[in-house]
Amino acid sequence: MDILTWTYIIVGLTFALYIGIAVWARAGSTKDFYVAGGGVSPLANGMATAADWMSAASFISMAGLISFMGYDGSVYLMGWTGGYVLLALLLAPYLRKFGKFTVPDFVGDRYYSKTARLVAVICAIFVSFTYVAGQMRGVGIVFSRFLEVEIETGVVIGMIIVLFYAVLGGMKGITYTQVAQFCVLIFAYMVPAIFISVMLTGNPVPQIGLGSELKEGGYLLDKLDGLLTELGFVAYTDSSKATIDVFFITAALMVGTAGLPHVIVRFFTVPRVKDARKSAGYALVFIAILYTTAPAIGAFGMYNMLSTTSNQPIASMPQWVSNWQKTGLIGVEDKNADGLIQYVQNTEQNELTIDKDIMVLANPEIAQLPNWVVALVAAGGLAAALSTAAGLLLVISTSIAHDLLKKSFTPNISEKQELIAARLAATVAVVVAGYFGINPPGFVAEVVAFAFGLAAASFFPVIIMGIFSKRMNKQGAICGMIIGLVFTIAYIFYFKLAPTIESLNWINPGGNDPERWWFGISPEGIGTLGMLFNFIVSFVVSKFTPPPPIEIQELVEDIRIPRGAGAATAAH
Repeated sequence: MDILTWTYIIVGLTFALYIGIAVWARAGSTKDFYVAGGGVSPLANGMATAADWMSAASFISMAGLISFMGYDGSVYLMGWTGGYVLLALLLAPYLRKFGKFTVPDFVGDRYYSKTARLVAVICAIFVSFTYVAGQMRGVGIVFSRFLEVEIETGVVIGMIIVLFYAVLGGMKGITYTQVAQFCVLIFAYMVPAIFISVMLTGNPVPQIGLGSELKEGGYLLDKLDGLLTELGFVAYTDSSKATIDVFFITAALMVGTAGLPHVIVRFFTVPRVKDARKSAGYALVFIAILYTTAPAIGAFGMYNMLSTTSNQPIASMPQWVSNWQKTGLIGVEDKNADGLIQYVQNTEQNELTIDKDIMVLANPEIAQLPNWVVALVAAGGLAAALSTAAGLLLVISTSIAHDLLKKSFTPNISEKQELIAARLAATVAVVVAGYFGINPPGFVAEVVAFAFGLAAASFFPVIIMGIFSKRMNKQGAICGMIIGLVFTIAYIFYFKLAPTIESLNWINPGGNDPERWWFGISPEGIGTLGMLFNFIVSFVVSKFTPPPPIEIQELVEDIRIPRGAGAATAAH
């Protein structure tokens, strides 16, 4: 069977599974909708957390970045892996002990202020929409290639699917759907990696294959270094980024993790604090399987891509190039009319342009693996993107229905009305997310990096100081969140968005020029500086304003002893 037929079969079966689970586990109460009733087992929650965490950026884009950036791509690997460890060990038990559904709920109660809650809601919506745009972009890329439709059409299809099970099932439906999605995505990620590792090195373990000798002689990484330097690129194992930028991007990804609302809420779906710790441990193991494999997939993909395209006749291009050209994500132009494809660092001479986001999806085709493997990877990419998109959309709907309506503007709203409001908010959020998926401000991992930077600059300081500082008050938290978020958004907008919008490029006519970055820090890493501003402003303002009430200080003291069930208290 051809790739299209296999794709319809495998993707159709997985979608039927997801929808079936959503119907079976549909939410009947706000507690079901927000935290899956609080009765999920640690193992299932670990799988769901891993699926929530391993988004389109992890599945589709991270190995693609490593393919093209080599050593520099490791910042995403280090930042996202280290970030999850930070979240699981430093924050999760304490937030679970506090017993609130959402980060704005924590901020509102810890800082005894509706204003603080409102600022936190705005931050959560900014972070979540930025993040979900990357997921919808990933969905569009998968559908555009494997169902042979336009990216815009692919995004719309993804919107309909995720809307169905996110709106119907809430967190309960999403949790059990994500268990299935984890199984699909990890199987889809590992199968081609094992295939290609065996083909290139004879070793079935991709992590070992990365450092092994090729069947044709020579070590894989040495060959890649030689091939890339010959073409004018930096060696695969060398870095071209400034050390300060590597540090700031890694830090932004790490601490941004700790402020991601859709990951934090997962720790409220288990019955006890002990179960939250267990599920965090399970999730770390499940996440490590993919993250330790990504460097191997990146290297395999780049080696095979160079072997099948560089200096090859354009008239006999590999089939995978022709397939992806239809999506507009690969471009071939014979600039010197010699009939050969020249892939070189010099942009004026380079004749092959490849979107970084396609490398994982195209990898099985480049290696000429069976068609069912190609279709399986498509299903895995969709599972990764849709699982995270669903979690993010739930955060948005919860922030609006629970934190804005129930806790701020209409406290007398009934549970049924709140559930309807949450579902309506999710519907609107899907539409907005779809728009940003069709018109993204960058490639998938780059967009997601912006979301992590925004989370680092807005949420991390108020959460960490809310747990570990009894002196931190509402004035400091509000000022810190506003300063951190506004500064980070302005920096990203100035260097990334304004130059790409024709009517606004007068704001920054120099474009995204690294020479003009503050201290050499890229927009992907600026969230770390925004976080430092947040910490400083929060600390200074809290020193010159009244301390929190005694009962809040006692509450903070109690949070730091993560014992007991810590049952979520935001339900009715």
